[in-house]
Amino acid sequence: MKSRGKGFISLFLVLVLIFTGCSNDESRGTEKEDTPKEEKRTDGQKQQEKETNDDFIIPAQPQTLEHVHGVGYPGNDNSLYVASHEGIKMYKEGKWLETSSEKHDYMGFQVVEDGFYSSGHPEKGSKLKNPLGLVKSVDFGKTLEKIAFYGESDFHFMSASFQDRILYVINEKPNSELGTGIYVSKDEGKSWEQAALKGFDAQTFGMISVHPEKGGTFAMSTKDGLYISEDSGKTITEAGEYEMVTAAAFSKNALFISPIEQQELKLVKLNQDGTGPIDLPIPALAADNPITYIAADIKQDGRMAFITYQNDLYESTDGGKTWKQILVKGNIK
Repeated sequence: MKSRGKGFISLFLVLVLIFTGCSNDESRGTEKEDTPKEEKRTDGQKQQEKETNDDFIIPAQPQTLEHVHGVGYPGNDNSLYVASHEGIKMYKEGKWLETSSEKHDYMGFQVVEDGFYSSGHPEKGSKLKNPLGLVKSVDFGKTLEKIAFYGESDFHFMSASFQDRILYVINEKPNSELGTGIYVSKDEGKSWEQAALKGFDAQTFGMISVHPEKGGTFAMSTKDGLYISEDSGKTITEAGEYEMVTAAAFSKNALFISPIEQQELKLVKLNQDGTGPIDLPIPALAADNPITYIAADIKQDGRMAFITYQNDLYESTDGGKTWKQILVKGNIK
């Protein structure tokens, strides 16, 4: 077993800086009044939200995204979401959209069936506390429900099952309830259990992707390869013999990973029926521009996307056979 002593978390932090460009921007936001929590919406309320969103979701201004902290297809929208330092950007029907307000610095961003979870820091001048802790939105980011550790923790890495709301966080710094390590919540943040990770033999933690329908199953991409757990992290085993895996994402029937092998960047499909692995054709990427996030649309089979360290974003609608580049070095024109 490789040592996971005092250097373990520090090595993990190096990965945070390399792959996600995260920053602990404590100057953003204030500690004024909280906004109210979300409530379940009736059909009439949903229609009213749609009308209001005509002013909230607007065409994106020309800009360059410098840091991206997650991509995904939420179940309550048909857009591809990109979480950035300046709020959420949405790609829909060939056009880029953004929010007119609530442009928070989202980190640990994760889409789910009814919206998204995130962490990070509020935008400058916001009444939200800094850091955000673990929050959720079901109205495209207009309002945020405080799930846990509001004003206390910033989770750079976290994940969630698309359907059953099982949450995972990698906690870098101890807070009032959690020490350092990986924790799982099966009741949407009310209680947490540390993952024992028996069998884990990598030097660092990495990105976590949870199966959309089986919240106890997750994959972790690390600098030492791919690891998979099927019991919420009680045990975990290495899958394959990959030198390094920079990103992973589940669809309903497959796991997509991006390994680096002999300086070559790949996108690989691992079918859950045991067939494969299948190397998917992708545009040529430089060795210093690895894939940092992969997204698979749970609602639309074959629709998927990936973004690189230099914020080149590609999307496919045919299961990865062909790709369209929709961001070049983060530039929205």
